[in-house]
Amino acid sequence: QLQLVESGGGLVQPGGSLRLSCAASGFRPDNNAIAWFRQAPGKEREGVSCVSSGGRQTFYGDSVKGRFTISRDNINHTVYLQMNDLKPEDTATYYCAAAHLEYSLCVKWSNVDYWGQGIQVTVSS
Repeated sequence: QLQLVESGGGLVQPGGSLRLSCAASGFRPDNNAIAWFRQAPGKEREGVSCVSSGGRQTFYGDSVKGRFTISRDNINHTVYLQMNDLKPEDTATYYCAAAHLEYSLCVKWSNVDYWGQGIQVTVSS
């Protein structure tokens, strides 16, 4: 079992920045790829970014490329999502997710084994 806890969300003005954290605990957290998804009201869930278990490979959805950066600290079992130049359309509930199968999670945004509880990010003036 793996537990994922998100933090760092909140309200920010357009053009601002936030950093989300996903703290992983449980059985071998560093053996899993970790991804961020988001879901806005009335919209389908969207894959935002993903990092391989070793941290060497990163993946991004088209809507966030060049603005968001994912990284992981396997000493502290935490994955970060640095979000810059935030736009109102980034408003959503953001979820941390983990999976044993890196290709499925990071390329196909599927086969999630574990989910966090979600955290709200609101971009508004």
